[in-house]
Order: sequence, then structure tokens, then C-alpha cells
Amino acid sequence: MSSSLEQPIREAAWKLGFGACQFTHAGQPDRFSAYQKWIQDGMHGEMSYLDRHQEKKGDLQKVLPGMKSVITLATSYLPPESSAPHPETFTGKVARYARFEDYHHVLEAPLKALCKELETLGGKGHTHLHYVDTGPIMERDLAQRAGLGFTGKHTNLISRKLGNWFFISEILTTLKLIPDKPEPNRCGHCARCLEACPTEAITEPFKLDARRCISYWTIEYKGSIPMEMRPLIGDRVFGCDDCLEVCPWNRFAKESERMKPVYLERLHQPDLLEWLELDDEGFKQKFRGTPMIRTKRRGLLRNVCVALGNTANAQALPALEKARQDPNGLIAEHARWAIDQIKKRLNSR
Repeated sequence: MSSSLEQPIREAAWKLGFGACQFTHAGQPDRFSAYQKWIQDGMHGEMSYLDRHQEKKGDLQKVLPGMKSVITLATSYLPPESSAPHPETFTGKVARYARFEDYHHVLEAPLKALCKELETLGGKGHTHLHYVDTGPIMERDLAQRAGLGFTGKHTNLISRKLGNWFFISEILTTLKLIPDKPEPNRCGHCARCLEACPTEAITEPFKLDARRCISYWTIEYKGSIPMEMRPLIGDRVFGCDDCLEVCPWNRFAKESERMKPVYLERLHQPDLLEWLELDDEGFKQKFRGTPMIRTKRRGLLRNVCVALGNTANAQALPALEKARQDPNGLIAEHARWAIDQIKKRLNSR
């Protein structure tokens, strides 16, 4: 039996640019125990924030007392086709989601607007709390339970309508809404994501060891990248999309009218030698308002040095020789490694 609010809420969400809108109840996420085990096994690496607020992740009433429903929302981030010619220089790869203005900020306004709609549709006396990838909740598991998509073997959510290129956001509410049915897994015998991972971070279907994931090392990790990981990073300077790119469900992916206007073409196939010249102020100016600000200058230039070291191209040596004198020890150390790598490969030819 419908509460009569679900369809008007969906229509409001679509008008605001969300690609999908589904509902679930406020009970404990189905995989909460598995999540706790994953943390206990240390597979989150040094992402200590994932270990916080477990009491809230297991009991949503501690996040919003009196809540009855979760509205889960999807926003596609399939980037538009690039018309720019491939630059004749050293380029690197940036994860697709990071080639837009920061989605946390972009989705804030439509989420607030949808909360306003809820006040109109549901009447007074209700509370609504929205999050974009920042709340003390297991949003992917809640989204799966709501039928927004199913969890792929790469542990990301997959939608039959959007592929796996979409952001998840949600609204916790005290409104009583009729839950949608969970989306059953539709991976079948496909194992493309496991086979595509360059570091074997997907240790088995539906299990990711972040300590082997390139996204972890290039975004989350703040220190010196382990020697054995550096060659595997290749030319990736911020994140890795390999497991996502091979998913066959991406044939249904669609561009988002919400995200398309904030796509940053300049972050596609970036000039790594130009980035290596950035000082602190130049870094802030170039990446302010994007997800890439997260690494700070030292983290990004560390990654750039690794990518250049993997080119085995002597033309990168002058820029790296300059970087080895950088006052930041992390950058200088990775620049020295890159120089040694290039010289070793050149001498072995």
C-alpha cells in the first residue's frame, strides 16, 4: 500500500536533476557485520575515518532520532565525450568523478531543495537530514537495499539504468515511506572487474583490500608510496577507474544534466610537466573547488613523479631533476625514485 508520497517525491527529485530516487526503511544495513569484520581485518588501511561512528552506522536512530525512511538518490557522472586532441606531451589519468567540480558542493543545493519539497509534501513536524558521501551511514548498502542498484563484484554499486558511473546521496527522514524492493545481484559469471584490477585489490568477488587499491595510494594515503606499488600505478595520478570501466552495464550509462555543466575538460589528459611546476598557490588556484584539492600539492606532485618515472622517457628528466630539489621531502623522494627508474630502463635497452 502506498503512502501517496513516493511518486511526488520521485518527480521532484527528477526535476532537480537526480537520475534515480528509491526508498528504504531505517533498519540496520544488511552488511553491517561484514563491514565491521572488514575494518577489524585492517582492509581500510589508514583511512581511520571509516572506523568512526560504527554505533551510528549500525543504528540509524542514533543519527536521526525518530527517522523512519531513507531516500536514496543517484546522479550520473558519465563525462561528456572529449573533443580535445590528445596532447603531444606527458599526460596522466584522473578518475572520472574527479574531472567535475566537487560533487559534494554540486549536489548540496538540489538536496536542500528536495528537503524543502519534503516539507511541503509531508507537512510540518518532520525532520529531514541529507548527506553526500559524508555522513556516518553505510550509504552504498542502504542504496542497494532501496533498489538504487546492486553491489558489483568490485564492491561498487551498479545500476541497470546508469551503469556504475553515479554518485550516491541520501535524505534521512521521519516521514514514513513505503520501501522499494532491493535490487538483486546481476553480475552472473562476469569477472571483468577482478581481471582488470592492476594490483589485484579485489581479492575475491565482493571483497576489496584498500591497501592494494591505486585509488587509496594516490588519494587517501598521505605518505611515501611503497616501492612495490609504484610501477603498478602506471600513469594514474588521481584514482583509478579500471574496474569500473570494464563493467558491461555501462552500456546503459547516460550523461547527467546536473553534472554536465560542471565538467572540467582541463582535467582530462592533463600535462604532467605543467603540474610538476605548480607551487602551493598555483595548486590551490588550479584545483580549488574540485575533488583533487584533497591530496594537497605534496600528494598530487608525489603521484606525478611516480607517473613520470613509469614513462621511461628521458625527456621527463629535466623536470624531475628540478622536483628532486623541492623543499617538500615527499615530492623530492619520489622525484629521485622516478629519475632512477628512467635511467635504469634507458641503460637496460
